[in-house]
Parts: sequence; C-alpha cells; structure tokens
Amino acid sequence: MSRPDHPTIHLKIERRSHHPWIFQKMVEKPEPRPKPGSIVDIVDRDGAFAGRGFYNGHSRIALRVLTSNPDEAVDEEFFARKIGEAVRLRRDVLRLDAVTDAYRVVHSEGDGLSGLVVDRFANTLVVEYFSAGFFKQRDLIKRVLLQHFPESEIYAFAEDHVQKQESFDLAHPPAPPPSVIREHGVQFHAAPGAKHKTGFFADQRDNRLLLSEFCADRRVLDLCCNSGGFGIYAKARGGADEVVGIDLDEEILGLAEQNARLNKARVKFIQADIFAWLRDTAGNPQKKFDVVILDPAKMTRDREQVIPALKKYLDMNKLALGAVKPGGIFLTCSCTGLVSEEQFLDMLRRAAFYANRTVQVLKVSGAGPDHPWLAHVPESRYLKAAFCRVE
Repeated sequence: MSRPDHPTIHLKIERRSHHPWIFQKMVEKPEPRPKPGSIVDIVDRDGAFAGRGFYNGHSRIALRVLTSNPDEAVDEEFFARKIGEAVRLRRDVLRLDAVTDAYRVVHSEGDGLSGLVVDRFANTLVVEYFSAGFFKQRDLIKRVLLQHFPESEIYAFAEDHVQKQESFDLAHPPAPPPSVIREHGVQFHAAPGAKHKTGFFADQRDNRLLLSEFCADRRVLDLCCNSGGFGIYAKARGGADEVVGIDLDEEILGLAEQNARLNKARVKFIQADIFAWLRDTAGNPQKKFDVVILDPAKMTRDREQVIPALKKYLDMNKLALGAVKPGGIFLTCSCTGLVSEEQFLDMLRRAAFYANRTVQVLKVSGAGPDHPWLAHVPESRYLKAAFCRVE
C-alpha cells in the first residue's frame, strides 16, 4: 500500500521487471517534483504498486527501487537491517575476517542498496555515494556502519561526475592516513583519497591467490600492474623466480615499490607504455615469460565507446599473448562493466587468432564473493578474469 508520507510517482509503463533501476523516459513527470533523493512510492501505468525507493528527477536513473513489498517501510530500520545483512554475509557466511581485513562491505545493487558502496581497509571504511538518495542518508549510514565497525574511521566521497549527474555536492574531505591491509598473508598499503581512490582493489583477491599457484620458479610479467598486487603475490606467495611489473603511472609505481618492500619481495617495476614495451619484446624468445597478467583500468563508462574499448582490449591482448612462452599461463582481465563476458571472450578469441596463438581457457572468474550480484541485475557483475594456457 502507498504511504501517505511519501510522494507517489507514476510510471508510463506496466512494471514487469524486478530490476531496481527505472529510467527517466519511463516516468511521468510529477508535479510538484520531489527533491533529488526523496523516498517515494511508485505506481505503474495500471495503478498497481510497483515499489518504493529513491527518486531523482535530474538523473538518467529516475528511480532506484529498494523494495517491492508494499508493506515494507523504507526508513532507518530498513537501512540498518540491510547493512546488517550485508555485514553478516561477509563475516558469518564468507568468514572473510579470517583471511583479510580488506573487503567490500556493501556492493550497491548486489546487496539491495542501489547507489551505495562501502569498502573496508583495515580500520578505515570508504563510503562511496552513487545516488542522491544515499547521500541524503549519509549520517544514518555512518552511524550504522560504526555499530558494526566501532574502531573504524569513515572516509566518504563521490566522484565529480556522479555528483553532477545526481545533483548533490560533497566537498572532498581530507584523506585519512594510509592503512596497511593483510590478504592471505600478503600485505599492501591502501591510501583512500589518493589519485587511485584506494590504491588497492579487493575485488581481485581470489584471482591473485589462484594466479600465484602457477608461479613457482617461473618468470612473471604483470602488465598494467597498478600497485603491484598480482606481481607481489607471484613473488611473495607463489615463489616466482623473477617478476617484472609495467605501468605508465609513475605515482602508482611508487606505491607498488612500497608494497614490494613491505613483503620483502623483489619485483622489477618499469614505467612504460605497455604497447611500446610489448612491441620491443615481440619476436625475442629470450624476453618471453612463463606467466603474463594483463589487468588494465576501466576503459569506458559510456555505452557509445564500447566498440572502441573492445578494439583497445584486442590490441593489448594480441601483444600480451606474444609475450607468453609456449605452454605458459595468461590471465587477462576487464573491469569495464559495459563489456559483457561474452564480448570479452570473443575479443580474446580474436586476439588469439591475430597473435597466431592457441588459447586454452582454464577458468573464467570475476570479483570475489564480497561483490555479489543479483541474477536480475547483471550490471553488478563487472569484472571478468580469464585464466588461460597458451600454445
């Protein structure tokens, strides 16, 4: 049933989906228009209750549905319960505290909280707002999180393009001191508020661990190495003989060097464009590696740029395959959510053809289980990681 304290938003369509996003073109323009981030009741074209959630008349995603149950209130108790369920999944079901103190606490749509992401880095919680609705609930969110992580410092932010799209203003707060986090016995610096958000990506935790199992006494190449995660795992946990990390960003390589020293791992980091560097190694058998990792940054967040992004993936994967010794292992990744797994694997097939290599796919993975996704919301499943053997 509708709640008298909530405005009612009418849809132009019959609601046939459980997806939490309802786009502006599907919504009747309300008069008066509720403020961005208001909690509203949603009624479809036929007058049937369609959900309750956040409204934003300025955003392409006009409605973020939080519940489809007409008898469920969206209030402080609702948000506290949903965050509590997310925390219990990580702690009681996945038991992540036993292996790491760095993981995703809330994964937006994957935890039924569309527009909110929370990451833990030791005693720092990084709260990222993707919607005006959760920005309006920021004091409550912090209060609830501190009930579960009472010793934590909270750092909250939103990227500039999100604030513009969602029509809210959040001044960039001073960055908290860097943390040292642990993960499967390996340690890393995490610096929330730095150029690279955290300087560390917990979503690859399981893939780093699996990759390290292929590295004993091997030569390993970590392309787009960022803060050194895969390469340091290969050396410190996997027992690699030699590890080389390549990245164009001098600042992030400085953090990678610190991470290597933290683990007493000898890794050679090189500042270079991977395209130029790989072309220099092409055709030289002495410069090929037993294990090659390719984990580039997100290529695009614009649907119109997916084809150019796939072309870039194709070019770099073709070159990277040329650096793998026959019989070697190749891990190739994409964190571009707009590129589907099907598109990514088709790109890999074409890259293998152009590189004249045979690629035997051992496993296709994604983000760890602290990044859950709902079956009806595939957008939450953004990371692709293909473990391959190359001939």
